[in-house]
Amino acid sequence: MSEDNDRGIATGWLPGRLSERGRRLAAELGERRRADGLTAVFTSDLARAAETAALAFAGSGVPVLHDWRLRECDYGDRNGMPAAQLHRSRSEHLDRPYPGGESWRQAVHRVGRFLDDLPLRWNDTRILVIGHVATRWAFDHILDGVPLEDLVDADFAWREGWEYRLP
Repeated sequence: MSEDNDRGIATGWLPGRLSERGRRLAAELGERRRADGLTAVFTSDLARAAETAALAFAGSGVPVLHDWRLRECDYGDRNGMPAAQLHRSRSEHLDRPYPGGESWRQAVHRVGRFLDDLPLRWNDTRILVIGHVATRWAFDHILDGVPLEDLVDADFAWREGWEYRLP
């Protein structure tokens, strides 16, 4: 959870910072997953995700790798606007980019390129990914076959984690 989440701001590609609750959740993530047989942790390069990984896995010996493809959807000129206002028109941007940004389908495609590269080095290993809504939607769409049209209007329904398997 970021400070922007607490204030109802859609951070998008802005760096953001973890809130006190976010830092606590990051520490809990590390407690749950440090001894989970992870080969690597991949994180979005946005500050709030990188901070989560740093807090959760500091001193663990598990490599933390930052990848820009795991970023949130780029809301362009609308990065940093009130989330409720932004999300009212979210379905309009499934295929049409936000002004100065990208569409949700473009964001999912970007994350898909990350998934395409994973088997090159990380096949048959257990990894953890720290990302954003666009990351989760890409995994749900590409790995589980959920139509983006279903995801764009669904509630995010945050929880402690999701598990996926590459085909």
